[in-house]
Amino acid sequence: MRRRGGDYRWPARRKFPNALWLSLCGFVILLFVLVLRRVNHRPTSRSVYTKRSPTHERFTDGLNITDEMLSPDSLTRQLNDQISLAKGFLVIAKESNNLQFAWELSAQIRNSQILVSNAALRRTLLTISESGTAVRDMALMLFQAQQLHYDSAAMIMRLKAKIQGFEQQMSSTNEKSSKYGQIVAEEVPKSLFCLGVRLTGEWFRNAYLQRKLKENRQTALKLNDNSLYHFCVFSNNILATSVVVNSTSLNSKNPEEIFLHLVTDEVNYEAMKAWFTMNTFGGVTVNVQKIEDFSWLNASYIPVLKQLQDSETQRYYFSDSGGDNRTPIKFRNPKYLSMLNRLRFYIPEVFPSLKKVETCMETFHRYQKYLNYSHPLIREHFDPAFEPFIDPHLIEKGAVLHFNGNSNPWLKIRMEKYKLLWDRYVDYSHPLMLQCNVR
Repeated sequence: MRRRGGDYRWPARRKFPNALWLSLCGFVILLFVLVLRRVNHRPTSRSVYTKRSPTHERFTDGLNITDEMLSPDSLTRQLNDQISLAKGFLVIAKESNNLQFAWELSAQIRNSQILVSNAALRRTLLTISESGTAVRDMALMLFQAQQLHYDSAAMIMRLKAKIQGFEQQMSSTNEKSSKYGQIVAEEVPKSLFCLGVRLTGEWFRNAYLQRKLKENRQTALKLNDNSLYHFCVFSNNILATSVVVNSTSLNSKNPEEIFLHLVTDEVNYEAMKAWFTMNTFGGVTVNVQKIEDFSWLNASYIPVLKQLQDSETQRYYFSDSGGDNRTPIKFRNPKYLSMLNRLRFYIPEVFPSLKKVETCMETFHRYQKYLNYSHPLIREHFDPAFEPFIDPHLIEKGAVLHFNGNSNPWLKIRMEKYKLLWDRYVDYSHPLMLQCNVR
């Protein structure tokens, strides 16, 4: 059958392949668009740790330091890791007294640091050509350190042992310092010893002083006068007692109405009498007594004296090896057993004629029942409290100057800020003070 000239039915059958190619091209284009979108959105997964401030961005425009340090193939990161490890080995080498290896390791650390610093200044990455030698040399030094068994665990144990040694040494030094300070506080300074000796010699050599004291009838008349103000001072320190008397006199409106009862020991008895006889204190009357004249002070009446008869007590207070070494030396000071330190508890027996003194009867002599100073009535009449943060102006206005503790102003370990208060009441121009170099 013959086809007609104007028949175009065969070309109509070719439309299907053209549509297929068009669909395939459209799918490829769509796939390409999707791939581009995924590529563009890939950095957002690292935005958590790559987000930086504008200031940081200005410094790292040419060199992304964060990406460089996070890269496992980064030479800068490798050098920094080596430097950190080498610094630890350097400390161990010095502690092990391996000075030669420490010097070589220190030099290599400086070379590596210079390379890293130069790269940061240039804002370029380190290359293998310029840093390969440094990385290799540092790795060799670290390998040598490992061969010498320089590890962190050994270093920690070594440092721990040294710290324990230093702590023991510091504890021993503090204990010695406390002991020597206590010895200094207990000992009599050379100047005060000189003053006591010269005053004792002056008393026995100068008959005028003895006669003046015997003829002084005012002391006997005022001794039991309850209209006067009576004060008690128990001490074996001449200079400190003089300051107490002088400060009381100078700060009193009517010093002639003050009577001071001074009780000392037999060693300083004559020196005290000589000092307070040859010096006047603005009209204040001073009567000197010695504790050995109180016959009622015996072991049957005083618990402290009875305790002193015990050999264990004597060894604890007076023997260098006695007592528990853990007990602070200040608690083993023999002054706590001195009757001059405890005589204030027996004032009614010392001055029975003075009606102004009261006692707490027999329970007062028991150590566990002295006085309850927290009671409102007792706290109102007695104020033995210690205030470490007292106003300095109140100290300067104090009428009676008295120092307690080890840092006394007549010692070299004194507190200098309170020395001026002490100097107000000491006559350093006195001939005996000058002869004994009392300062």
